[in-house]
Amino acid sequence: MKLEVKNVSCGYDTREVISDISLTVECGESLCILGPNGIGKTTLFKAMLGIIKLQSGQILVDEEDISCWERRNLARKLGYVPQAHNPPFPFKVIEVVTMGRTAHLSFFSSSTRRDREIAEEALKTLGIVQLKDRIYTQISGGERQLVLIARALAQQPAFLIMDEPTANLDFGNQIKVLNQIKKLVRNENLGVIMTTHFPNDAFYCASKVAVIEKGNAFRIGTAEEVITEDYLKTVYGVDVQIISIGDKNGGRRVCIPFSSNCG
Repeated sequence: MKLEVKNVSCGYDTREVISDISLTVECGESLCILGPNGIGKTTLFKAMLGIIKLQSGQILVDEEDISCWERRNLARKLGYVPQAHNPPFPFKVIEVVTMGRTAHLSFFSSSTRRDREIAEEALKTLGIVQLKDRIYTQISGGERQLVLIARALAQQPAFLIMDEPTANLDFGNQIKVLNQIKKLVRNENLGVIMTTHFPNDAFYCASKVAVIEKGNAFRIGTAEEVITEDYLKTVYGVDVQIISIGDKNGGRRVCIPFSSNCG
């Protein structure tokens, strides 16, 4: 299955935020989108999720234009994972995850035993089934982020759209979440589109990378092709070195910030 963004421009009222962007993600791939704050990454996600209308272009899933779909059908193909949040009521984890089954319920119906089983399977897939009876607001930030991913998995979508999934997490929980994303792409054949401000996240788990720059400049390719020292200096105003670590079979690249004033 394939998700295509074709020559998309979008924004709010007559103000254009994203201009003429095209990208393709297939199941079994992960695309990481980088760019400075306010550049339009969230706006692009809103357009992909049908929250705002396109000003021009198309978004296709298996060559079908999603602008013609009902929201229920869209939710069966695209799962959304926001940054971790606290709901207003103290739901149990299993209740939060079961909410992901809403797209599969008929109007006025409630979740079934089968819906709960699917929710538990999502928790097992992420290795957090032991949390199912815990109160969502009383677990750690990393655990809450994994629960939100489980909720999206319970939708049984083909693609996950993830808004900065490692934001506000400590280092250990960042790695746990990134490892789970890699497993979902590899083992569950999901397509993942995620935003991040951390280039190392892209080096770690992305099949390909897109960058949105000021002036709506847009590039897409492998992490090695797109994330360069010059790009990071231009966009984020920091000096970095990109180095390779590990051996030839298991090596990868990482960004290391440095000061030009240091000896």
